[in-house]
Amino acid sequence: MSTAYLKDPKDSEWKNDASMNEWRTFMTKWYPEGDLDDSATVFGYGVAKGLEQVLRQCGDTLTRENVMKQAANLDFEIGIYLPGTRIKTGPDDFAPIEQLQMMRFKGESWERFGPVMSGAKGS
Repeated sequence: MSTAYLKDPKDSEWKNDASMNEWRTFMTKWYPEGDLDDSATVFGYGVAKGLEQVLRQCGDTLTRENVMKQAANLDFEIGIYLPGTRIKTGPDDFAPIEQLQMMRFKGESWERFGPVMSGAKGS
């Protein structure tokens, strides 16, 4: 038993997924030597998309103060995360991912089950 919040690049469920195809295109162009089966590259892409959102929210005000303010004011989805997973932060909540889905190992691969669960804030 385990949990997940990222789409697994090896899972056939995401073979024709628009967001995973966008990631694959990015990898082919910018990191062609990267391993398309390695979920660490999916994770890194998600982190970069998060930073991109922060910078978009900053607009032309790229001060440390504004970057920190925008990083603590996120509420959006990144397609490489499981459906229903939101990147959400606040002035007193700096944990961007608080949803997970349960999964179990079934011989050769992981099988997700149940709903995407949200963690309780402040716990």
